[in-house]
Parts: sequence; structure tokens; C-alpha cells
Amino acid sequence: MAGALKSLLILGRWCPGLGVAPQARSLAAVVPGVTQIDNKSDFLQKRPHRQHPGILNLPHVRLPQALANGAQLLLLENAGPTMENQVQTLTSYLWSRHLPVEPEELQRRARHFEKKFLENPDLCQTEEKLRGAVLHALRKTTYHWQELSYTEGLSLVYMAARLDGGFAAVSRAFHEIRARNPAFQPQTLMDFGSGTGSVTWAANSIWGQSLREYMCVDKSTAMLALAEKLLKGGSESGEPYIPGVFFRQFLPVSPKVQFDVVVSAFSLSELPSRADRTEVVQTLWRKTGHFLVLVENGTKAGHRLLMEARDLVLKGKEKSPLDPRPSFVFAPCPHELPCPQLTTSRPLACSFSQAYHPIPFRWNKKPKEEKFSMVILARGSPEEANRWPRITQPVLRRPRHVHCHLCCPDGHMQHAVITARQHGRDLYRCARVSSWGDLLPVLTPSAFPPSTAQDPSES
Repeated sequence: MAGALKSLLILGRWCPGLGVAPQARSLAAVVPGVTQIDNKSDFLQKRPHRQHPGILNLPHVRLPQALANGAQLLLLENAGPTMENQVQTLTSYLWSRHLPVEPEELQRRARHFEKKFLENPDLCQTEEKLRGAVLHALRKTTYHWQELSYTEGLSLVYMAARLDGGFAAVSRAFHEIRARNPAFQPQTLMDFGSGTGSVTWAANSIWGQSLREYMCVDKSTAMLALAEKLLKGGSESGEPYIPGVFFRQFLPVSPKVQFDVVVSAFSLSELPSRADRTEVVQTLWRKTGHFLVLVENGTKAGHRLLMEARDLVLKGKEKSPLDPRPSFVFAPCPHELPCPQLTTSRPLACSFSQAYHPIPFRWNKKPKEEKFSMVILARGSPEEANRWPRITQPVLRRPRHVHCHLCCPDGHMQHAVITARQHGRDLYRCARVSSWGDLLPVLTPSAFPPSTAQDPSES
């Protein structure tokens, strides 16, 4: 153990096609005596380490007072005795929801079961019985995805269950853009699948002085009506707290209309097929002037869905004749390479956590954590963004050393054990005050000899 604490430990990931065993990976991200703090802005002499520019986590997020008051009023007027149970049921359902099975996959499974039944000599099946057996097997083994129809009642339950957590996740995404690009002052925003309007409130909290138009798109008229009520403090009359908000059921048709920020928060998972998601993502990217922000649940399904959208935008650069500017990943990935979390033998969700204060109501009395996945795509060149390693798991702080799991610019995951003796006082102190989701502001060498060290957490 003593030797392990004196060196950098690298947790490798299996890279298909190399023809070698899945041992610890090469190309270390943080190398003793070589890696340096990226101090271009001279922040170490002007700010303490606990304020280094890679720190992006927010303290506990709280709903704007006007929004919290409006939500409370609506719940007091409409919440019945079963509202708490309905909120818990909907929350569990949304969190455990899988993506719908694609028709091609369903056909593949049907052929598999048909072949399996035909190979059984004890079953003399007629065509009708065989078809029935296959359908029965499919029903037992296939996830039954259902589209949610947001009526007035279900919209209210959704508001009670997801307004505060959704606001926290989107606030964290917007905060990253503002922290890393403070000169960016958007004037227009479009929110696809706007629901209760949490994106509008979060954007107004970040860029309220510059935003002049908010376009909220949701096919549920009940949701649009609820979002409008919340803007007016929970009533149907009165002036909205945020001016310039427009509601519509369908995306703008004109391909020439773009918005500075386009958002889809927890909405792509509501679409019934990959073809629908592809069409929507391509449309959203065409509407994007600067940033496309996609947020989903911090589950494997949510992460896989976002990586599908990310790859679609990155590979479709040549299909935007009206805006030829290339696309790149602004966050969280420090690269445009395949996600290393999905290429392992046991895929993991790349997720983050944001603490928040829930809507003040009888069952919401303690601070909560919103676990979410996000991807922020931008127009321009990757050189415009800092390519620092992203911390992808909670930082483990131990006496005189720190464990950091990093997603690195070379497209691989690394597990680094950082000490002041091996890596310098500045890097050690920056790592020690960093948290899950932050960037570690280091200049990473491009190539180094392979490491054969093992992760102490696995021993």
C-alpha cells in the first residue's frame, strides 16, 4: 500500500481491437513531475486553490421565490390526500424507465424465439400455435414502453415531482456555460419539451439581463397552461414574472430561424423511437446558434440516449448548409471521441449530481440531490474550450493523497492518485478541493509509457 500511495495509479479501460488483455491503460493523464497546472490566467496568484477555474459545482440550488410561491399555491389548491403517493409513483416510474425497443430488435427477438421453439422436438407446433408462443415470449421478456399523456392532473403531479430537480439540473448546465464563457450573453432561447417551464426560470436566473425571447415548445396543452400559470404566480391572470415567453405546441418550421441556446431537458426519452429522436435532434441542432443543451436522467438509458444524440450531431457536420460552423462537445466530455464509459465490458452511466432545496411542501422538508446526465454541444472550434480532464466520480480524499477518476482529452478514463510530493503542491491542493463534475485544470502530456499499476479500490 505504501508504494501505491507514492505513485500515480492508472485504472485502464479495455480498448477493442488492440489484441491485448484488458489491463491498465497507457497514456497517463497526470504524471509525477511532468504534468503541470494550467495557469494561463495566473489564477494561483490571484485566487485561492478552492476557487480554481475548474470548479463548476453549484451550492444547494433554490427555486426562485416567485416560482416556489406559484407552485405552492397550485399544490395547496389542487393537491388531494393521495398527491404524495402519486408523486412517489411517478418519480420511480420516470427514473426506472427504459428506452423503447426498436422494431428491428423486436424482429430479431421474434426470430430467436421462433428458432428456439422449432428446435424443440417435443413441441409439434402449428403455425398459429407457434405465432402465439412467440408473442407470449416477447410479452414476458420485452420492456413495454408507453407514451405518457400529460393531462391537467398528471401535469400537476409532474410539477410536484420534477419541477425542482429539473430546475437544479438545468441550472448546473447553464452555470457551466456562464462560468467557462462569461462573455456569452444569449438573447434568444428555445426549450423543446418545455413542460412546467423550469428551463425558462433557470435561464432567466443565469442570463435574465440579456435574454429577450423564450420559446417554449410542448405538445401537451395542459403542460403549457400550467407553465403559463407558474409564470403568473400560480394564477390565470396577472402579468408574467418573466417577459418575452412564448408558448407553442410545435417546433418552428423555418430552417433559417436559430436561437442562441436550444435546450431539451428530460424530453428525448419521451420520444417513441430512434427515428423520432434522430429527426428531433437534427432539427434542434439546425435551430442552434451557439449552444445545444441536452439533459436526461443520470441512468444508463439516459446516458446512452445522450451519447446517441452527441454522435449524431458530431457525425452530421456536413449536413448543415445554412450554418457551416462545425460542432464540438463543450461539456462534459473533453474530447469528441467515443465515450469510454460505454466501451467497457460493464458500461457505466456518465452522470453528475446537483444538490437543491425542494418545493416547500409537506413531504419536501429536506435538501435533495438530482442525479442527471448532460451533454452540451457548441458551434465553433474545440480550441475555444478548455480541454481539461473531467472528474467523473466523487473525489476520495485521504491523508496526504487524493483519488480522482478522470475522463481525459485522449478519450480514456484514468484513475489518478495525486500527492503533493509526486505532483507538486498546487496540483495536489487543486485536486483536493475539487468535486465530482469539476474540471482538473492541468496541462496533460500527449503520450507516456504504459502503467501496470492496479486500482487500490479493486484490491
